[in-house]
Amino acid sequence: MSTPALRIHGLRKAFPKVVAVDGVDLEVARGEVFGLLGPNGAGKTTTLEIIEGLTEADGGDIEILGLTWAKQGQEIRARIGVQLQSTSLFNKITPRESLDLYGSYYPKRRGTDELLDLVQLQEKADAYHITLSGGQQQRLALALALVNDPELVFLDEPTTGLDPQARRSLWDVVRHMKAEGRTVMLTTHYMDEAEALCDRLAIMDHGQVIATGTPASLIADLAIPSVVELTFEGAAPNPAAFSERLGQVVSRRADLWEIPTPDPKALLPRLLETAEVAAVPFQQVHIRRATLEDVFLHRTGRSLRE
Repeated sequence: MSTPALRIHGLRKAFPKVVAVDGVDLEVARGEVFGLLGPNGAGKTTTLEIIEGLTEADGGDIEILGLTWAKQGQEIRARIGVQLQSTSLFNKITPRESLDLYGSYYPKRRGTDELLDLVQLQEKADAYHITLSGGQQQRLALALALVNDPELVFLDEPTTGLDPQARRSLWDVVRHMKAEGRTVMLTTHYMDEAEALCDRLAIMDHGQVIATGTPASLIADLAIPSVVELTFEGAAPNPAAFSERLGQVVSRRADLWEIPTPDPKALLPRLLETAEVAAVPFQQVHIRRATLEDVFLHRTGRSLRE
């Protein structure tokens, strides 16, 4: 049996006013894309920074590729790649120059042209960093994380703030990394990103792991295959009275009501009849499958983006 790419046990980190990481246990297999999913402040970034050797833990054990920071720190640094939430580079350095510079720090490295081709920055290879778009800067940051040909790559919210096209472009790079046999651990608060990229994931809240599994298994465990949504012109009204009349849980989120159900075909006639009798001013009815967002709401009562 091969050694896991990452093994964490009892990881803890407290700051003066908050316990950021509270007894986290995780194991990441080699060759998988593993996600840490949760809202801002859940402890994802602190957990990753401890694993990466950037922050010292208050307690717990970490084993990376069978190595420990205390005994083999230099070897770990040579075998992992890290993309932080933001990467600061000199305004007038080019992608080619930055990759050459970062590559010179390692005994083993990938070719600059190869990396530029991987992240689709050939046409911007000699442009100043300040002229790159947000998506191009993020793709360059990914290339820098791969410059030493790492076995394990950490990506901390790699697509935050990007437009949909730029996000999908970065997803393709992550998939390519997996196809090359690398292990990827990423944090995100986008449930669609986690579903699209992750083989397995852990949901974090208040510094603790509250669930682990494949995206499909976590959704299946919810036992709610479908969600009926009622949308409104403005903010959705309080659903309490309607929920009582319908005899079913109705949750409010922004401009819609959500009603989880195992049988939407049976629910719809009763729902529409009740809405008409109660004069509910909804605009549309929509049926969708349950998602990781529903898993998180069910387990924590909070949205992934709160």
